[in-house]
Amino acid sequence: MVIKLSTRLAGLGTLNHLEDGLQLCIPTGPPMTYRLAQLDDYGGLSRSRFLHSPPGTLRLRARVSGTNLPGTWGFGVWNDPFGFSLGFGGQLGRLPALPQTAWFMHASPPNWLSLSDDPEKIPANGFFAGTFCSSSIPSFLFAPGLLALPLCAVRPFSRFLRRLVNRIIHQDATRVDLDATHWHDYSIHWRMDGCSFSVDGNVILRTPCSPPAPLGLVLWIDNQFAAWTPGGQLGYGTLENPAAWLEIENLTLQ
Repeated sequence: MVIKLSTRLAGLGTLNHLEDGLQLCIPTGPPMTYRLAQLDDYGGLSRSRFLHSPPGTLRLRARVSGTNLPGTWGFGVWNDPFGFSLGFGGQLGRLPALPQTAWFMHASPPNWLSLSDDPEKIPANGFFAGTFCSSSIPSFLFAPGLLALPLCAVRPFSRFLRRLVNRIIHQDATRVDLDATHWHDYSIHWRMDGCSFSVDGNVILRTPCSPPAPLGLVLWIDNQFAAWTPGGQLGYGTLENPAAWLEIENLTLQ
């Protein structure tokens, strides 16, 4: 499949074309400003028209400029669940949805992306490979639930809601223990009945938790964080970061 990618940039993020690949860059800067460099293949499409369905395999080579970079970076397939273009992803006119993902992702503290109370079981931050597979709830039914978000400031309610979300969003993930500043080969094999993740030809995760189609391809680096801790603390925002880049080579999805 010929991959046609569109570019999304924020906060002076840039895309550089290298001799053998692409470089996604964000500049150094203080918190309170969102900085993003992203490539995807779903710009302007409704979720029902996203391009990818199982079986399929994403392969690429990648490296980043530093270890434990503030914010997040990664690559994989997802349903772009954020809506209303609130500044942390999402596109104007698209309602929020429950997450469907299969990706490699690095998320620095204070990110807390595990819905498990045990971060040793499901990593909450760091570099990991994993999936989200959510119950099928139409966006027009899910969106009104956002009105309850202010109640998440009340810790008992937030903890109760987190337990409820665990019933409708399934998650599986494993840590990726390597030096991501060096070149490595990554692959995601997405099937209807499961996903497998490999690094340098070695399988690091097999899981029956497989997101439903259709999904879109995304590759990105940014300075944001999102957290929902087992204690019910909810947070999101942007971080101070050094100049950082993610380089990609040999990208295929077929």
